[in-house]
Amino acid sequence: MDMKKKRLKKKPIIILIIGIIAVIVGIKYIKPEKNIEKNKKVKDVKDVKVIKEKKDKTMSMVMVGDVLIHESVYKDAYQNGEYNFDSMFSFIKPMIKDYDLKYCNQESIIGGKNLKISGYPAFNSPDEIGDTIVDLGFNVIGLANNHAYDKGEEAILYSNQYWSNKGVIKEGTYSSFDERDSIQVYEQNGIKYGFLAYTTGINGNKLPQGKEYLINIYDEDKVKEDIGKIKDKVDLVMVAMHWGDEYTNTPTNSEREIASYLSSLGVDMIIGTHPHVIQPIEYINDTLVIYSLGNFISNQLVLGVNPAIGLLLGVDIKITDDGPKFDIRQKELIYSYSDNSTKFKVIPFSKMNNDILKDYKTVEQEYLAIIDNKKS
Repeated sequence: MDMKKKRLKKKPIIILIIGIIAVIVGIKYIKPEKNIEKNKKVKDVKDVKVIKEKKDKTMSMVMVGDVLIHESVYKDAYQNGEYNFDSMFSFIKPMIKDYDLKYCNQESIIGGKNLKISGYPAFNSPDEIGDTIVDLGFNVIGLANNHAYDKGEEAILYSNQYWSNKGVIKEGTYSSFDERDSIQVYEQNGIKYGFLAYTTGINGNKLPQGKEYLINIYDEDKVKEDIGKIKDKVDLVMVAMHWGDEYTNTPTNSEREIASYLSSLGVDMIIGTHPHVIQPIEYINDTLVIYSLGNFISNQLVLGVNPAIGLLLGVDIKITDDGPKFDIRQKELIYSYSDNSTKFKVIPFSKMNNDILKDYKTVEQEYLAIIDNKKS
């Protein structure tokens, strides 16, 4: 074979070798560039800060004071062989319908007809007042008060069963130690909360030995234990306190001491009843303290205007990283009207006129000043 033919045979081999070298070089220098671009994109994504707007959890609550059904009130509600209290509250339902939680204190126990319906001094109210309260939308019921033992254990057991059947939150009286000591955590709009209720007394009565569970009588150690069971499980702790002296618009030293103690335990809101008249609203540290809402309905107008005026209070509650924040949405005075102990009607001051309450505008300013803790 001559030299020319040998060179022709070698030429394809050389071309092939050069091609292989080119591919190797391409992989070495081109592929890393792709990896660099890929890594760059990944890094860019990691560097981007995705800012999400954090939405605070909120709920609303409206509160009124004592449902105190005197004999004249239930007699006025008796029509055609049955009790019907609906007309007495016709102004109230539209005022509270948009709130998530609706609280009242059932001062006069619903103890069952077997114990005979009665008024002051030992109350036993008909079931129908509870039916009306639930129909109005009230779903948080305080039962610990000085009249809770008016008709003894039988009435308490009946009342507990009655309210349980209504599917509402009811706290303050119980049917066993297990029920009493099982502190509940409730939830609304994603907010977990505790609601507890206590009274500082039961009109000098004593609970039967071994049945101290019947009524939540205020005791510092017990309250501390109760709150300790749920404090780390909830966003909000609320306590209904039945305390103070009757018919005084100024909180007692005892009220203030209890409020300070509850605040130190981490209670966020205190709802006060028992004085039958309005008392101020203030903060102790971050705790909202409503010393007394006054009466919701009663026949205490016979004692004068003061116990006939109560407060309907609406608050918006926001849970933030710094704890619960309260914003008062509604602060409306209500008047427990009657005409010579008949024709009972709960009238908000927004529906008031001088024929119902003389010079009511001046009265309104005086009582709003009490609530705001300002001298009129």
